[in-house]
Amino acid sequence: MTSTDPISRRNALLDAALAHVPFDGWSQPTFVAAAVDAGIPAAQARALCPRGALDLAVAYHRRGDGAIDASALGDLRYSQKVAALIRMRITASDKDIVRKGMALFSLPHHAAEGGRLIWGTADAIWTALGDTSRDVNWYTKRATLSAVFGSTVLYWLGDTSDGDQDTWDFLDRRIANVLQFEKTKARVRANGALSGLMALPNALAAHIRAPAGVGRDDLPGGRQR
Repeated sequence: MTSTDPISRRNALLDAALAHVPFDGWSQPTFVAAAVDAGIPAAQARALCPRGALDLAVAYHRRGDGAIDASALGDLRYSQKVAALIRMRITASDKDIVRKGMALFSLPHHAAEGGRLIWGTADAIWTALGDTSRDVNWYTKRATLSAVFGSTVLYWLGDTSDGDQDTWDFLDRRIANVLQFEKTKARVRANGALSGLMALPNALAAHIRAPAGVGRDDLPGGRQR
């Protein structure tokens, strides 16, 4: 018998849906079949997931974020730790199910939701790595990592290499690109003439602060007055 706890029932609904997603996608038929399989009345299933299968797709993505764990990374270089956590996050998901999710979140009316989920994954990775930035760097780190993560997932979905090795090589190249960009930024700051051109943007950026609160309910954040 399904637990009466809402979180447990939502998890049961998600678990039941995963058997149907590869065939019917994150769709209404999948949602209805999951409710039947989980033994949850239709009205209760809708109360648990008001947006139906969309809420289950969101829950599946966030479940994958829960697999991010930096405790066993040891003495790896910082860039290696980032790569390891991205790989950990990707391999926590099923390729066919993620492919159906990409199809869902590529729809114009769900694109913003998909963007928020990728941003949330980037935030989870930086948080696991102990990121303490509270200024504009909080945003630039997550924006950069969102781009790296999103492009790597797209590459992974089409990868047929043994053990997805081509994907991990692709990931290493993207991180190398980011490191090169950071080196270029450092050279600009060290150049008196070029750094002067950045005085106004830097002054404006100095007022930007990361979201407040542990739950980060105010993502993506705002500007401090």
